[in-house]
Formats: sequence, C-alpha cells, structure tokens
Amino acid sequence: MSIVPPGMKALIFDCDGTLVDTLPLYLRAWLATLEEVTQQPVSREWFRGHGGMSEHMVLDIVEDRLGRPVDRERIITTARASLHDLLDELEEISVVAAIARQYHRRLPMAVASNGSRQIVQASLSRVGLDHLFDAMLTIDDVQHGKPAPDLFLAAAKRLGVAPEHCFVFEDSREGMAAARNAGMAYVDVATLLA
Repeated sequence: MSIVPPGMKALIFDCDGTLVDTLPLYLRAWLATLEEVTQQPVSREWFRGHGGMSEHMVLDIVEDRLGRPVDRERIITTARASLHDLLDELEEISVVAAIARQYHRRLPMAVASNGSRQIVQASLSRVGLDHLFDAMLTIDDVQHGKPAPDLFLAAAKRLGVAPEHCFVFEDSREGMAAARNAGMAYVDVATLLA
C-alpha cells in the first residue's frame, strides 16, 4: 500500500526531522551557542518545542524571553558552524529516505526547508540523499518561512506542478500548517515511524 495518495504528481519533503535526524544536533549546537552568547541558561525542553521554526523565528522568541535584542548574526554563524561540525554523526530517517529513493525519477521531488541552504545541502549530501531531488528550497529563498505557504508554493512552481497535486512529508506543526496553507495534502512522518 502506497503512502502517496492517487493523483499526486510531485512530492515535497521537509529536511530536518523528516529526511535526516538533525534535531538532536541542532539542539546541541543551538543550546551551546545561545548560552554562550546570551549568558543565560536555556533548557533542552524549551528548545525542543521550537524544532520546526526558522532561525529568526527562534531568535524572536529568545529576544522576547530575554526582553532585549541579541547578536543574531553571531548566534546564527556560530550555531551553523557548530552544527556543521556535528554532521559526521548525522543519520537519515530511513522510512522517509526510502520513500524518496522509491520515487526518484518516478515523480518530480523537491526539498522545502525552514533551514539554511548551507546546512540543508550539507546534511543531504552527508547522508547521500542530495542527488534524489529536482529542486531544493530553503529559508534563504523566500521572504516568509513556514507556517507561511511560501516554501511549498515555490517548490511546486519550481517543479511545474499545481499545489493541489503535490504531496508533502513533514514533521513539525509549522510545516503541516504551511502545507495546509498551500492547499497541499501532507503526511506527518511521525505516523510512518510507528
């Protein structure tokens, strides 16, 4: 039985937490960076609830919590470098990666991620999935990240497929809301991991 509903003409995959298990690595890199730069403790539980957000969305919340601005450029640059150093530990999410391999060259496929192009490209390359996709869109390509529909709509346009014929693989609340906002069917990949 196929997970992809009949009539779908393209597949769009989130990256972090969907194709690759970067969330534990993001947690380590960002916690260390935030604590170093803000000189404030950040709990693992607090950060875990913000996994589907873009870097700037997380920093909006950090600034609100601290009641002051932070050095965003330093935090993002340092966290990305730390994360990049951890990518040797990265693993694919096998169930979802297998679906991408199954549909490679059968349907057009894209990655649409709230992550940076630098990290998304390095992550997919590290686990050998980068060659499967016809397009890669990241937060660097749009004005508004998820839950806005921009990333998914841009991916559909790049693939040349109407949004209603695209099927999305997602793991976050923000991503699933973005798929709904784009008029796309989607699956919560957590349901595939059970």
